[in-house]
Amino acid sequence: MASDFFYPNMGGVEEHIFNLSQCLLARGHKVIVITHSYGDRKGIRYMTNGLKVYYIPIKVFYNQVVLPTMICNIPLLRYILLREQIDIVHGHSAFSTLAHETMNVAKLLGLRSVFTDHSLFGFADLSAVVTNKFLEISLANCNHCICVSHTGKENTVLRAKVHQDKVSVIPNAVDTAYFTPNPCRRPNDDETSKVAHHSNKSFHLTTFIFFLRYSSPVNIVVVSRLVYRKGVDLLAGILPKLKHLPNVHFIIGGDGPKRALLEEIRERNNMQDRVVMLGALEHAKVRDVLVQGHIFLNTSLTEAYCMAIVEAAACGLQVVSTKVGGIPEVLPTSLIILTEPTVESVYRGLREAIRREMEKKQITRGRYLNGSIDGLLPTPSRTSYTGLCAFERNQIVANLYNWNNVTERTERVYRTALQEAPATLELMMKNCLKSGVWPFVLVISLCHLILRFLDWFVPRRKIDLCVTENPFLSPDCDRERSSGDILTATVRKKREKFS
Repeated sequence: MASDFFYPNMGGVEEHIFNLSQCLLARGHKVIVITHSYGDRKGIRYMTNGLKVYYIPIKVFYNQVVLPTMICNIPLLRYILLREQIDIVHGHSAFSTLAHETMNVAKLLGLRSVFTDHSLFGFADLSAVVTNKFLEISLANCNHCICVSHTGKENTVLRAKVHQDKVSVIPNAVDTAYFTPNPCRRPNDDETSKVAHHSNKSFHLTTFIFFLRYSSPVNIVVVSRLVYRKGVDLLAGILPKLKHLPNVHFIIGGDGPKRALLEEIRERNNMQDRVVMLGALEHAKVRDVLVQGHIFLNTSLTEAYCMAIVEAAACGLQVVSTKVGGIPEVLPTSLIILTEPTVESVYRGLREAIRREMEKKQITRGRYLNGSIDGLLPTPSRTSYTGLCAFERNQIVANLYNWNNVTERTERVYRTALQEAPATLELMMKNCLKSGVWPFVLVISLCHLILRFLDWFVPRRKIDLCVTENPFLSPDCDRERSSGDILTATVRKKREKFS
């Protein structure tokens, strides 16, 4: 695995690399991760289950990405790939310079390369044009590509000019054994008696406003990087529209350049007690934040596959999200309310989600008022509420996405890549010429000459080879036991605990 984005940096790409690596280790493969140094985190580090991570000492150039030199890191990358006896280099993220450089060195060494694209790009602005052309050059010699959604596949095929038969769609997954609902962490729903006389009325707008003003709080959770691409400006436009509803609270997790805008809006509308800014969150703490909410809001302007909404649905939250990129493919309509990326549309979606939450609370209060607290009474016929409980949502997500399925499909891609013949220098140069950037042929030639010089200066026979087996795996571990059985047993134990 090669990428600029890995722990201690946190995000969707980092989470995908870590979980996929863990599942591949569990299935008996040898996996290492190559990334750049983070502060004083340099050299070799070992993570869970013996995952070996090379934090190579390369300075960050911009936005956690190293400077694209193409030749300066060749000696170190060659040494690592030969020492670890690597067969396939799997690069992640089109933004990652280190991933593209490692894939290029791997192809010149006769190895196979696979690339996973996690993002969507446009075609109009200058930065997108440059990035798309660079991606086209890099993927010209890639054995196979993986996209996380069908929308992402169409985008990659168009902007990188990759043949559609060389692109597979493998979505992300979520650990539903960890991201489980915990309704006890939400605000108490039986603390108000002011709404008792409304329980026998139909749920019209006046009742809706009354419930919002006098019922228990409704928590709306937002967890994302606070940058323009995540639609923070939309969120800033929604906050003032809900200031007249004192029982609607916001819990915002994440950090970024747009945080100052949200803090300014919060102070301007006197919502300091209702909008909580948590700052940057470790991924281990995301679930503790999600289970405190009733509704999860995602306002992204572009997204190939949004891991955050899957994790929120697994925790039992009603999801409201903008209808952009591959998001409509991710969750069924019973779990998500899709809106256009405008303030008014997102506000209407939020209002609908709040109405459903209030209607569910009305049903719950009606059962308490009728003297039944065991939850065995049927849903009253006078209500139109057809929502799912938190644990039903978790079960749906568990059936749709699991890392065992993602790993099996990725293994098939690996086997397909290994069946292809190693690329020759002549073939790599011809593929680069097809992109129309002929100077890059000189770069490939220079990289080849540097590798030939290193074969003389540091011969392969003098490089100490690492063991192919994972020394951290217990010798008593049953390798034949599928990771699917392990995952199923873990999920079952978690659900029994929370039941």
